[in-house]
Amino acid sequence: MENTNKLIKFIEKSTDCYHTVKTVSDMLEKDGFTRLSESDEWNLRCGGRYYVTRNSSSVIAFKIPRFGGAFMICASHTDSPSFKLKSDFEINADGAVKLSVEGYGGMIMSSWLDRPLSVCGRAVTVENGKVNTRLVNIDRDLLVIPSLAVHMSRDINKGYEFNIRNDMCPIAGERSGAITDIIAENAGVKSGEIKGFDLSLYNRMKGTIIGADGEYFSAPRIDDLQCVYSTLKGFLKSESADNISVFAAFDNEEVGSGTKQGAKSGFLRDTLERICSDTQTYKRTLSNSFMLSCDNAHAVHPNHADKSDVNNRVYMNGGIVIKYNANQRYTTDAVSEAVVKYVCERAKVPYQMYANRSDIAGGSTLGNLSSEKVSVNTADVGLAQLAMHSSYETAGARDTTYMIDFVKTFYETRPKF
Repeated sequence: MENTNKLIKFIEKSTDCYHTVKTVSDMLEKDGFTRLSESDEWNLRCGGRYYVTRNSSSVIAFKIPRFGGAFMICASHTDSPSFKLKSDFEINADGAVKLSVEGYGGMIMSSWLDRPLSVCGRAVTVENGKVNTRLVNIDRDLLVIPSLAVHMSRDINKGYEFNIRNDMCPIAGERSGAITDIIAENAGVKSGEIKGFDLSLYNRMKGTIIGADGEYFSAPRIDDLQCVYSTLKGFLKSESADNISVFAAFDNEEVGSGTKQGAKSGFLRDTLERICSDTQTYKRTLSNSFMLSCDNAHAVHPNHADKSDVNNRVYMNGGIVIKYNANQRYTTDAVSEAVVKYVCERAKVPYQMYANRSDIAGGSTLGNLSSEKVSVNTADVGLAQLAMHSSYETAGARDTTYMIDFVKTFYETRPKF
């Protein structure tokens, strides 16, 4: 329960990809990691602990006990489905100012209605030719997307197709320009100094432990911050004399990872190459390396159990989920499955197998996209949760500890191929 309470606090700080990377970076620096810049020369040493960010929204950290050890990598993602503000976002409507938004990722739109929302992200200024990024988090209940009353939509409970343009614009008050002023004040600049921004809505509801015996917890952004937090904690707790332990958290998984900071980019490859002394060493090291692609999985829904596969179904608090797909939407194969099960047994952590119902298409995640640039043995794993891509999700309170223990043991294991 302690780990889940700490996870809830982590989620509260990590309102979007930029704040997630800031929260992770703070934890790394507190643990003695040295920040690197991609534009600088790296002088790495044995025993060193380092981290590097890209775009302020992706981060990779690594520990080098010795050069020449295998890379043991855990990858997760920092982003979650949300609504992003358009460049010119203010609309003067009947009796209120509302904001024009675009959808980011495949969210359940109805879950954003009638909840306290606010704005976070980054604002960019240019001073004497220097580009400066400033984090923005308006830390108060600021916006709401109101439902249409049932009296005006009598068939709402029979099903409704939401339209982002018409149905999902949040109301922001009555004064024109107020939100722009609030954003600038939060960034510590004048509104005219902001040259660009990446701002999105976030759900302000706090995470909480629920269930008769505290079995579950609910919070925003469980997908994929539960994996970000638990893999980071396992990474920080682990000690290996041989493996080069690598923690990675990428942005833009929810929209395909095809960005300079996504799992499909060269960020991981570029970092690993710079750890090795030459191309030959890099190639040899990769041949002995292993990656966990960590992203949550669909638990059996008690009201819709028929949506899950008859045999390969998973449950909250059931431990590590090993995800399999015949078409390699998940990268797990017989070899990587065996390694994950071996590590689970060493860590004394339960595991369960997941596959989509054969006639229901599932999503993909980081592993198969990352392998386009960094080809290593990879398994897709995660934790079971409900209401994935809702603005408020539910997962098992015991599973966070299972993942921390599993990842710690993973980093301390050296599989031989």
